[in-house]
Parts: sequence; structure tokens; C-alpha cells
Amino acid sequence: MTDYKSVSTPMSWTMKLSAQGGAHYRSIVGALQYVTLTRPDVAYAVNHACQYMHAPTNNQWSLVKRIMRYLKGTQHHWLVLRRSSDFSLQAFSDADWARNNDHRKSTDGYAIFLDPNLISWASKKQCTVARSSTDAEYKALAVACAELTWLRSLFA
Repeated sequence: MTDYKSVSTPMSWTMKLSAQGGAHYRSIVGALQYVTLTRPDVAYAVNHACQYMHAPTNNQWSLVKRIMRYLKGTQHHWLVLRRSSDFSLQAFSDADWARNNDHRKSTDGYAIFLDPNLISWASKKQCTVARSSTDAEYKALAVACAELTWLRSLFA
């Protein structure tokens, strides 16, 4: 990895992935899953890489290499927790409607902040196929609201 050039984003939006060297790929992607515990900026890209563990192609390998190059260029990025006297929760959600050509399921994600501190985040394929981008966004919002409700119950 020391010979690779770094990149500015963990995933290229022009790359189309499809389910068309398994053990080594699974090992690297498994390690990348642990990276998402402290690097939420790669959660979406790693989520896509995980969907092809059963039969990775050159496109999936390119994605994994791009994530690794991104991590190399951003190795000084980390989560910072700041002290705050206010306990306000703020949530953000988003959905990627039917991007995958194999199953047409959307991917949703959320980020929840306690004051300025990011405390919870996720990126996950939705269970059902959304009929529209609005439907996908509402499903993502519902997932974020469920997490937000659970977090609020912890602070009550």
C-alpha cells in the first residue's frame, strides 16, 4: 500500500458494480468492516464491497483498492469528541435509490450527533425494493428515527 497514490473519495460514483478470488477479498473487506467503527466516511463504500463477498470481480477489487488508497490519503482523519454542556441530539439520513442493477434495492444511511460529536452511524441495504426515490428516503428516515428514539431512551 505504500506505493499507491491516495484518492480524495472512497468510492467513484461512475463505477457500476454487479454480482458476476474470494478468500483474500473476504479477508480484506472483513478488515475494512472494522475500519468503519472509527471511520464513518467509508461506511457506504465498504457496504457496497461487502455485497460481493461471494463472487468478487475486477470491479469489486478496484473498489476495495480505491478504499485502501483513500484511507492511505486520509490516515490523519479521526473522530474527535468534544466536551459540551448541552445534550441535544441531531440526526441526518439519506438514501441511494435503486443504484444496484442486480437487485434494485436502495441503500440508506444515517449519522446521529450528540451536540458536535458523531455518536452513531450506519449504511445498510434496504430490505425491500423502493418504488421511488421518495419511498427510499422515507425508509431511510424511519431507520434513523428508530435509532434516534433508542438513543433518546438511553439519555432519559
